[in-house]
Amino acid sequence: MSTPRHEFYETDEKLTLSIFERNADPEQVSIKFEDRKFSFTYGDKSLVLEPLKGQIIPDKSDYTVGKVKIEVRLVKAIGGRWGALVGDSPDPLTNTTAYAPPPSQTRPAPRKKNWEGITEEILGQEKEKSTDEDPNVGGDATLNGFFQKIFADADEDTKKAMMKSYQESGGTTLSTNWEDVKKAKVEVKPPQGAEWKNWG
Repeated sequence: MSTPRHEFYETDEKLTLSIFERNADPEQVSIKFEDRKFSFTYGDKSLVLEPLKGQIIPDKSDYTVGKVKIEVRLVKAIGGRWGALVGDSPDPLTNTTAYAPPPSQTRPAPRKKNWEGITEEILGQEKEKSTDEDPNVGGDATLNGFFQKIFADADEDTKKAMMKSYQESGGTTLSTNWEDVKKAKVEVKPPQGAEWKNWG
């Protein structure tokens, strides 16, 4: 009998053995699990692993026959890495404490955020203030709207005063009193901390 090509990989809980045999007939494959022994027979090929490096649980160990290989899963009785398939007898892992997989960390499911409610709350807090509550609400657009309203509702003398004062002062003064504005040129009055330069 010949020995089939095989390889393995392992975790702390299980060792997976791959025996490479193409198109194996599942009815012809014979596999036997014992505490410290594994045996495989198929046609003229045989693989006996004894003594296994550690103990297995025969009832929980299983295998599947595929098109390219037979995959055998050996469930370890005591957790830990073996590093090899066979080892010295007696079982070197029997003196260690039984491996218990770490308890799964259960976290409470994250609460879903009610984004619609948060949006409504923010919008409710930030309700628009009126110009009576805050004269700076709306910025330049509100200010321009205010001046346009004054200009639209004004009589001819007020409109002339607004136009003359705004143009002559370079936009730094706006007067609605025609009696004051008609007497002389309107002086440039830049904001405090600013300096007026004539560019022209």
